[in-house]
Amino acid sequence: MIMSDLNDISRQACWYVVHTYSGYENKVKANLEKIVENRGLQHLIFDSIIPVETVKDGEEEDAKEVENKIFPSYVLIKMIMSDESWHVVRNIRGVTGFVGPGSKPVPLTDEEVASIGIEIRAITLDYNVGDSVKIKSGTLSGFIGRVEEISEDKKKIKVMATIFGRETPVELDSDSVEILEV
Repeated sequence: MIMSDLNDISRQACWYVVHTYSGYENKVKANLEKIVENRGLQHLIFDSIIPVETVKDGEEEDAKEVENKIFPSYVLIKMIMSDESWHVVRNIRGVTGFVGPGSKPVPLTDEEVASIGIEIRAITLDYNVGDSVKIKSGTLSGFIGRVEEISEDKKKIKVMATIFGRETPVELDSDSVEILEV
């Protein structure tokens, strides 16, 4: 990879996916953490994770809980891409490369990060309980309603929508409505 190609990549911290030899995920993560600490690279490399899910090994009540890797042979790293950080990660024993076309690392999108569940972003809404909103997506698109309830995580809302002259409670995604301008 030509190092000047890295100049095209954003200077903000993003999640990148690194491919490893099978079974090397934990070694790569541990070695990366040790290198970051020893070389003082906390300003470039912030976090690394190996996404796992916990499942029961068998049907019995005394079945053991086992962690399975969701993406075997991959480690996710939150870092600011630079020549130095690329070089450090790329040269860890067991790393075969970054995921991306050719050898140019491509950061995960916000949607990918959210779907994997590695970062929880605070959701901000421009409306509150009691505000009038217009539904902008789904089968009720165009209907008007009043926000009755907002879930604790702000992902779902309950709206009293006027449908055919009757108020009907409807549960919607929080991003599927927009506030009505008065």
